[in-house]
Formats: sequence, C-alpha cells, structure tokens
Amino acid sequence: MEYVSPEGLRLDGRRPLEMRQIKAEIGAVSKADGSAVFEMGNTKVIAAVYGPREVQNRSQQLSDQALVRCEYSMANFSTGDRMRKPKGDRRSTEISLVIRQTMEACILTHLMPRSQIDIFVQVLQADGGTRSACINAATLALADAGIPMRDLVTSCSAGYLNSTPLLGDSINLNYVEDSAGGPDVTVGILPKLDKVTLLQMDAKLPMDTFENVMQLAIEGCKAVANYIREGCRLWLGIWLSCLYESSARGTLDAELMYEMCVDMRDMRFSVSLSELQISTEVDFHIPRRLLFGGG
Repeated sequence: MEYVSPEGLRLDGRRPLEMRQIKAEIGAVSKADGSAVFEMGNTKVIAAVYGPREVQNRSQQLSDQALVRCEYSMANFSTGDRMRKPKGDRRSTEISLVIRQTMEACILTHLMPRSQIDIFVQVLQADGGTRSACINAATLALADAGIPMRDLVTSCSAGYLNSTPLLGDSINLNYVEDSAGGPDVTVGILPKLDKVTLLQMDAKLPMDTFENVMQLAIEGCKAVANYIREGCRLWLGIWLSCLYESSARGTLDAELMYEMCVDMRDMRFSVSLSELQISTEVDFHIPRRLLFGGG
C-alpha cells in the first residue's frame, strides 16, 4: 500500500511532517470538577476529573500524597467495527496505567495528602494517536478542575515506515498508518521543564532513526502545548478587551491597572482595579464552557 502520493501527500492529505488539526474544549461535563474534549484529526477523546476528594477505600489512602486513579475506555461506536470490548480488558488496563503514571508526574500530589483524584477518559472516535489524545484531554481536565500541577503535560506520537522510504519520519500517525506495523513512538513531556514523562515504542528502531523520530514527537508535544497556551491567551484577551471597551464608554474612566488571577475551577477572571477610583474588585465570570478553535 502506498502511504505517500507522488505529490508528497499522505492518505489524509497531510505532508509527512505535518500534524493533524487540533481542537479542544474545556468544561464539557457540568457535573465533573474538571473536564475537556480533545480532538486530533478524526480522533476525539473526552476526559473528566473528580477531586481532590476523600479516599473511598481507606486501605488505599496515602498519608503523604494524593491517590491518583485513572480509568480508560473506548465507546462501542468509536471504531467502524462497533465491537464490544469487556470493561477492564488488557489494553484498557495498560493505557489506564500509562495515563495515570504520566499524570502523576505532573500533579503536585504532596500538596493533597489523604485525598483521591479520579480521572476518567473515554475515546469517542478512534483514528490513531488515541493515547496522546487521552493524555492531552486529561491534562486539560486537570487544569479545569484546579488541580495543582508542575506543568501541563502534552503528548504526541511519531512513526517510521521502513516499507515506504518516501514517508520517512512521520508525525501524528492516523489509524491506517498506525496499523501498517511500523515503529510508533509516543512521547509525553512537561514543556516548560523540558522533561520527558512518557516514552513508549511498539517496535525496534536503529538508534539514529529512533532519535530522529523521538525528536519529531517532542516537537509535536511542544506544538500542542503552544496551542493550549495560545487558546488561553486568546480568551484572556477577549475578556480584557471587553473591559477596555467598558472603560472607553465611561463605565471606567481611568487607565486600567490590573492584576490577573485565573481560577480554572470556575473560570473566573478577577481583575484588581487598585489604581482606579473604585475600591472593590470586579469579577468577570467567564462561561465555563470554552472552545478553542481548530488550528
């Protein structure tokens, strides 16, 4: 099967080193403490976070840190085959463990001793790269829940198909490319700390090729991190511009001097107007359901 056309395009129309379109939404589940939907191309994942809360099983309680639990599942309609998989099968258990360990590396668990944080992740549409999408959705849901973290952990995968020399290193594999049997490297990083928290490879690779593929995956992780941060800055700018507009209309008649405090739990932006002729704080309640457009 030809994975790259003579024009240099992959099956889904991308260049070999081009990532899929990314789209994210936070606050998708109203009953959860934090939630997010994350899409990479046709792969779509939803994550919900509950906690920190009291440990349900006292025997599992940790005196010096929070207990992090994770449950991964795939919707029956997530693939074209519509196959029913038993809950807790081997693959689901493995991915649950991977997500939990990756999240534990970024959560400041020592700040929440004797508590429990539950992360539920479900794949709604599967088209390759589901592990990376799950990690990205989970980190957004944790941020939405106000869980203290060292950094936002982001993930991306890259692959190499020996049978298709034209393809070479390929970032963000879709389902068809992932099913080709070539080596697939999944990486998770803490971008600001420049620390790798996850590294998985499904097949053997020569060391020089592995380094190239891993570097591609890391660049993909950084691109996801930049996308998330730009999305937050965009919404911050929108609401600040509304504040400036109110000032121009006479609601606030002095130069705006503010200190910004963002509470991801209820998406409240608190603006301190200490230099104005107003002695109180003005709170702008942002709709909890925010959408980052594709890019």
